[in-house]
Amino acid sequence: MAQLRALVTGSTGYIGGRLAPRLVEVGYQVRVLARSPDKLTDVPWASEVEIARGDLSDPASLAAAFTDVDVVYYLVHSMGGAEEFEEAERIGAENVVEAARNCGVSRIVYLSGLHPDSADLSPHLRSRTRVGQILIESGIPTMVLQAGVVIGAGSASFEMIRHLTNRLPVMTTPRWVNNKIQPIAVRDVLHYLVEAAEAPLPRSRTYDIGGPDVIRYGEMMQIYAEIAGLGRRRILVLPVLTPKLAGLWIGLVTPIPPSLGRALIESLRDDAVASEHDIDEIIPPPKEGLTAYREAVRLALWRTDNGDVETSWAGASPVDAPSQPLPSDPHWAGEVVYTDEHTKECDADAATLWSVVESIGGENGWYSSPLAWSIRGWLDRVVGGVGLARGRRNQKQLNTGDPLDFWRVERIDRGTLLRLRAEMRLPGAAWLEWRVHAVGAGRSRLDQRAIFFPKGLAGRIYWYSILPFHGIIFKGMLENITGCAARQTVHSGTMSSRPPVVGDVSNKHEL
Repeated sequence: MAQLRALVTGSTGYIGGRLAPRLVEVGYQVRVLARSPDKLTDVPWASEVEIARGDLSDPASLAAAFTDVDVVYYLVHSMGGAEEFEEAERIGAENVVEAARNCGVSRIVYLSGLHPDSADLSPHLRSRTRVGQILIESGIPTMVLQAGVVIGAGSASFEMIRHLTNRLPVMTTPRWVNNKIQPIAVRDVLHYLVEAAEAPLPRSRTYDIGGPDVIRYGEMMQIYAEIAGLGRRRILVLPVLTPKLAGLWIGLVTPIPPSLGRALIESLRDDAVASEHDIDEIIPPPKEGLTAYREAVRLALWRTDNGDVETSWAGASPVDAPSQPLPSDPHWAGEVVYTDEHTKECDADAATLWSVVESIGGENGWYSSPLAWSIRGWLDRVVGGVGLARGRRNQKQLNTGDPLDFWRVERIDRGTLLRLRAEMRLPGAAWLEWRVHAVGAGRSRLDQRAIFFPKGLAGRIYWYSILPFHGIIFKGMLENITGCAARQTVHSGTMSSRPPVVGDVSNKHEL
């Protein structure tokens, strides 16, 4: 039997980024469509799929991507202003239909939103419903799966619940907090999507999918609080709190942008409960059964706490959005991100510069303000952290997972990239990252980034309180690393291969 060929649109998004590798796992030949293929360069499954450049708003860019494809997964949804995104989604759906017809696609699978049939839908759900109708009426066999609130680490719906509940022991909400919701775990959504590729499809139509629980949205937050070890939240319902005001409030309290927050809130203004269970006739539930809401929350929290967030709602943010994570960034679940970035060229080849970068920490020091680093390590120990006492296992070479003072090596691409994850006590999560580039004969460039994801108000206060010292610590670090590499090049015949120890009296003027 010929290998089924699948095209995944929205591959940089929350669902698409998880679906692609799972289709590979079941043996499908997978192609993914992205407006910016560079965003997929560092995903673990990049080498297992074909990456095609294309934009649903540009019909000419779709022909090559849709050629020789059996199943197209439509997982794109715009989140701009109401009129703008509804028109964009209509055009995108029509372009997909045209490309699928021209290329002989045999099936389209679309993930839409769960909603009452008779309700006056929000623009967000109205647009999704319209896209589903366009696909169903295309003449191409189409399965539209309609899901409600998706629970998983990094999903926009879960992140909104998590941040609101974590940060607000008392919260004001619109009336929709009493509406009935049928949430579904992301693992179950992926189960249905994978099986949809070859499930029997008597005719094109919509299918409701949901988890085993039907609960009120307010109770979803209370259950989250219980599982997260928080006290019961007090929820005050304000009838005058409009979606626009609520969206602005969510944008202030959580990392969810106001436009996305408003769209999510508007989608919750009616009950979101499956009206039929016909999906059971063509796609049986997972062998272990559908995931209960409590278990879905536990799994999402466990993955969040362990940094095991496979994809995030922010992965599909618009280009240049402040919250947009680069594909090379540490995985994160949608938090606000602060960065301190510096770059500098030096008169040393890339190999020499890399040797200095890889030898950082431990006895070699941190190439900037040794007293400040020592004080920071001491303070960390005072509050129960690991401090600087661990040093490093090998003074010249690092491996993934190695402890390095109060950091740990999260990723190393020897010769080009070193990323450290902080294990000090912080009101948030922090990384240090260096990238080495060859820029010409005997010259190289070092890109350095400090990355911080604050946790609550304390995290933001922490970042701004240390901001005045960044110019001394981080800029000085960059200057001293590149300077050390340049000196090694000039004095390679007389200098030790070991970089100067930061803080040594003999090097105090050099470093």
